[in-house]
Amino acid sequence: MADAKPLKERNTKGLFIKTYGCQMNVYDSERMRDVLAPLGYAPVDAPEQADLVVLNTCHIREKATEKVFSELGRLKEMKQDSGGVMRIAVAGCVAQAEGEEIMRRQPAVDMVVGPQAYHRLPEMIAKLARKTGDVLETDFAADEKFDALPKSRAVDGPSAFLSVQEGCDKFCSFCVVPYTRGAEYSRGVDAIVAEARELARQGVREIVLIGQNVNAWHGAAPAHDPMGGEWGLGRLIRHVAKIGGVERIRYTTSHPSDMMDDLITAHAEVEQLAPFLHLPVQAGSDRVLKAMNRKHTADEYLRIIERVRKARPDIALASDFIVGFPGETDKDFEDTLALVKAVGYAQAYSFKYSPRPGTPAAGMQLQVDEAVKTERLARLQQLISEQAQDFNRATVGRRMQVLFTRKGKLEGQALGYSPYMQSVHVEDAMQVSNSMAEVEIIDATGSSLKGRLVETAAMA
Repeated sequence: MADAKPLKERNTKGLFIKTYGCQMNVYDSERMRDVLAPLGYAPVDAPEQADLVVLNTCHIREKATEKVFSELGRLKEMKQDSGGVMRIAVAGCVAQAEGEEIMRRQPAVDMVVGPQAYHRLPEMIAKLARKTGDVLETDFAADEKFDALPKSRAVDGPSAFLSVQEGCDKFCSFCVVPYTRGAEYSRGVDAIVAEARELARQGVREIVLIGQNVNAWHGAAPAHDPMGGEWGLGRLIRHVAKIGGVERIRYTTSHPSDMMDDLITAHAEVEQLAPFLHLPVQAGSDRVLKAMNRKHTADEYLRIIERVRKARPDIALASDFIVGFPGETDKDFEDTLALVKAVGYAQAYSFKYSPRPGTPAAGMQLQVDEAVKTERLARLQQLISEQAQDFNRATVGRRMQVLFTRKGKLEGQALGYSPYMQSVHVEDAMQVSNSMAEVEIIDATGSSLKGRLVETAAMA
């Protein structure tokens, strides 16, 4: 339980971080916690208990900024109740895009920090205490950020994100990421491997390599590599797989243009690499893909899927889709449904197009009617749901390694997920919490699997 004493009576300082959006933000929130720990900040369970509240924001979806201001309105009241002791910071992509507007519209905010500048939080807090200097930091300095982050990390659980790449140079016409995260930046091999080893030392069994375009990662070979040259993500995965204790590796999110041969081959050759690939396509119409500036056609995407499946026949596939992009016709949407049927996804994320200010698509003509978007999204999600159910049912009777990450709602129940990213619940399994164990799948629903421990079944 968190310390519920009034703020002014505490020796330590409470830290509450609310995280919105993608895996990158989850990783950034964890690292903000690490950055602030030497200043005496410790996590608490609720904002009312915090000396510092950080909203780590996402700018991808519609009305993101207004949602932040709504939350800030509630925090303003808490800050007043604390006698002004509570500090409020806005971080992440909304901070990057709307920093000055946030400071202007909500005076209760003490600090605004972009996603490439949160390593400067201690300095910003010191400036705030001295009441000197600016408390808005939105520089793009990814190399500086990673160099400044603490080498040790506080991890909780058997799985951890590891950021290897940030930013994006693709400039899809609907996306704000290049403007909020900056240009593509790849961390060095030695820094990544050192962090992976530290995670394994702390008991992490699954490492998830993350980036806005993670498969665009590249780096100079380390000095000990006799081959020299430059590594791609496939070579990095092979190296991380050699670290003792690492039982599973995943990576997300990828771009079709960066699915290189060595990465595809790694799916066939690296035992620890999960048989799962999240490869967003966004649409199945070449006309729409061109308007989106995706730099690939539907046929090129399908050929990549074919090569991946040849390398790893049992791989599970996931994707992202946008329906109702400006100018999308009924024929264009039918092309998207045809692509989904051709691939057969284990899961997918689908959204109605929403204009993001400052992106090229926001000013395009032929915006699609909202009712049409809603109808198309329902049809797409129904098809994807049917495919996910088919995929889940096909795993019944199989044995697989499940990574157990938390307790279930029932007494003695443990929850985890399969190598294919399916949610799995097992009764009488608390002894395997925070570890990997072999499970026989005995039932499936549209959203999860039910299993039993193989060792338990053998003893019966």
